[in-house]
Amino acid sequence: MFSLLFLALLYFLPAIIGRNKTDGTGIFLLNLLLGWTLVGWVVAFLWACASGRPTYVHYATIGASHFSSRCGIVGARPRTLL
Repeated sequence: MFSLLFLALLYFLPAIIGRNKTDGTGIFLLNLLLGWTLVGWVVAFLWACASGRPTYVHYATIGASHFSSRCGIVGARPRTLL
């Protein structure tokens, strides 16, 4: 009986991991309908583990300002050696 419960939890592991995501229903349905295939289970697992947050990339314009390669700050003036 314990092994049957363990296998059921292992089978629905992607649905358990992705239950609080916005795509939780899709993950559950993919796991339920195609989880018996290894490919369907792996896709559901990767979908459940993937980050749901968008990543934003910030670009710094270097146009009129200077970029210091020492400190990495835009706008820092390079030092001149005398």
